[in-house]
Amino acid sequence: MELFNQLYMGFSVALQPNNLIYCFLGTLIGTLVGVLPGLGPVAAMSLLLPATFHTTPEGSIIMLAGIYYGAMYGGSTTSILMNIPGEAASIVTCLDGHEMAKQGRAGAALGIAAFGSFIAGTIGIIGMQLLSVPLVSFALKFGPAEYCSLMVLGMVVLTFLASASMVRALMMASLGLVLGCVGQDTVSGLMRFTYGVPELFDGIGLVPVVMGLFGISEVLLNVERVAKQEFLEGKIKGLLPTMKDWAKSIWAIIRGTVLGFFLGILPGGGGTIAAFASYAIEKRISPYPEKFGKGAIEGVAGPESANNAAAQGAFIPLLSLGIPSNVVMAMLLGALIIHGVTPGPLLLEQHPQLFWGVVVSMYVGNIMLLILNLPLIALWVKVLKVPYSILFPLILLLCLVGAYSINNSMADVWFTLGFGILGYLMKKLSLEAAPMVLAFVLGPMLETALRQSLIKSNGSFSIFFTRPISAAFIGIAILLFFVPMLPKLRKKRPGAVIGGDDEI
Repeated sequence: MELFNQLYMGFSVALQPNNLIYCFLGTLIGTLVGVLPGLGPVAAMSLLLPATFHTTPEGSIIMLAGIYYGAMYGGSTTSILMNIPGEAASIVTCLDGHEMAKQGRAGAALGIAAFGSFIAGTIGIIGMQLLSVPLVSFALKFGPAEYCSLMVLGMVVLTFLASASMVRALMMASLGLVLGCVGQDTVSGLMRFTYGVPELFDGIGLVPVVMGLFGISEVLLNVERVAKQEFLEGKIKGLLPTMKDWAKSIWAIIRGTVLGFFLGILPGGGGTIAAFASYAIEKRISPYPEKFGKGAIEGVAGPESANNAAAQGAFIPLLSLGIPSNVVMAMLLGALIIHGVTPGPLLLEQHPQLFWGVVVSMYVGNIMLLILNLPLIALWVKVLKVPYSILFPLILLLCLVGAYSINNSMADVWFTLGFGILGYLMKKLSLEAAPMVLAFVLGPMLETALRQSLIKSNGSFSIFFTRPISAAFIGIAILLFFVPMLPKLRKKRPGAVIGGDDEI
């Protein structure tokens, strides 16, 4: 009965006219972001983050969440029609989706991607609803030591799962921690890393960092590319999958949903890893693996379901523990903190209307996305033909206006441009921004938890090892940290030349 009361509260929040508008705007922008190649949900959320500061916390998170899971829907359109992934999680969809389009089955591919995403998203929301409350009960046993250890584990896992080398990811995480320390020390009141610059006294804002690293850098990177777009002309027909298509796809959708949901919960998991894992499993268990890469509908249904379920699962550690599992969740964490809401075990008790309002809004958002993705496919096809020469100057303008609007300060504009150049150089050098942003957001929280733990233990670090939950988190973090080094240690021989650290 309590669950029904909570859901009733959630519907009363999500169905308010202003929140319905925010949900629609989020899903619409998310779909558009997914359709347009080279932008991505992180860049879009960083652009719109300043616009949410003047809304309610519920409206802000509902809209930003809609952008995230909406981009997972829209990414399949570009992948299938143009063989260009709209965002990273749709890379796998290119393999079979575009082949189906070339065979005249673009409608079936788009249809099964939309329905699979809807089914996976809905089941993912139910899973989030059922798992969040028990996880909150467990998290209420956490003290400062447990939070500190959990945040250390989260950052280690994210660097462990990074696509580049672990050493490079750790370097970026360290840079993020240093940037998070800029400004006034909350305990002593002393200034750190400000060098006498007044604009740094309050620290570096999250918005200039993410706008620069993901928005400006993407513009700079795409300006130097001369990409020839392969676009399928002609009318797209047959958007509703046939019974034969459903028979081939239904188990792929179910497997992708379950796999993606649990991978989404893990720090660093996310939609991209879930999509790749789902595709690998479907190809492995298929009776005709040779058809994969040549237009197998399971190769579209499984990954698209997995990346959407992962998007829902990622909200569980954020809302229940206050720990972001990926860079998008780190941005949502920043948005909540800006609105004076602290995510974690007490969120359900202190802000139940926010928690259940966001959960229920995802049901509404999934229905909106199904409507946006199928009947409006002709509109998205036209959007795909917008020249990059028009699109990217608009993105640059929005980045700079958004940065200035936060504090009406030119300093934020210069910070945004500076981080944009840094992000561009990082991409050219294959350095990932996600560990840096996650560490930047978690850094102040990690420092606070660390200091509270040491004050409680009179300066003894033994508190992290004598408390069972904290010791378990630290043990797993140490294990994950050293696992990638074991193959190198086994291969090491006297007199052998060992490669650079970035090969670890």
